[in-house]
Amino acid sequence: MIRSVLAIAAGVLLLAGNAFAGARDDLDAFTKGLKGLRADFTQQVYDPNGKLRETSSGAVALSAPRLFRWEYKKPYEQLIVADGERVWVYDPDLEQATRRAQGDAEQGSPLAALIDPGRLDRDYIVEEAGSEGGLDWLVVKPRQADGAGFSSARLGFGANGLERMQFTDALGQKSVIRFGEWQRNPAFPANAFKFSPPSGVDVIEG
Repeated sequence: MIRSVLAIAAGVLLLAGNAFAGARDDLDAFTKGLKGLRADFTQQVYDPNGKLRETSSGAVALSAPRLFRWEYKKPYEQLIVADGERVWVYDPDLEQATRRAQGDAEQGSPLAALIDPGRLDRDYIVEEAGSEGGLDWLVVKPRQADGAGFSSARLGFGANGLERMQFTDALGQKSVIRFGEWQRNPAFPANAFKFSPPSGVDVIEG
């Protein structure tokens, strides 16, 4: 379950105007001059009946044009890394890593539009959804539903930029992701978006 949600969210973030500025203006201001992002997150996953199924936390990093790292730390460790050519999903407890080519499916996330905002209108139908809970909201829906992995997503913008993301997958499960304070254009370590399987780990071609 975590893996499928992770692929949507990461595979799926580099997405002001007048007194009536809305979420689209917030997004434009947030992405101006943006080359990279890093933040902690917490995530809750609900079943179609609204029952909480999972709670997890970790850290996410994105770098233009196609690099990302999504790392779950609690309650279980899991790592996904996209290096621009391949996507790795590593499960330390299983001593297993899955490797597959990085294609459009891994970039089919509203989060990916944060580092390539030109994709937003090309890949999604975007609508203002007003203010709620102190945030300005955008609703995005894939123009091509097949293979998108989610039916709709909501992006909530506040004083710290993108503060919340909600999306519903093809099975009707809802994920709510809350982001901590973003670090803009950080100096990433040289190996931040690289992965080498540890000795003894089984590698599976996806």
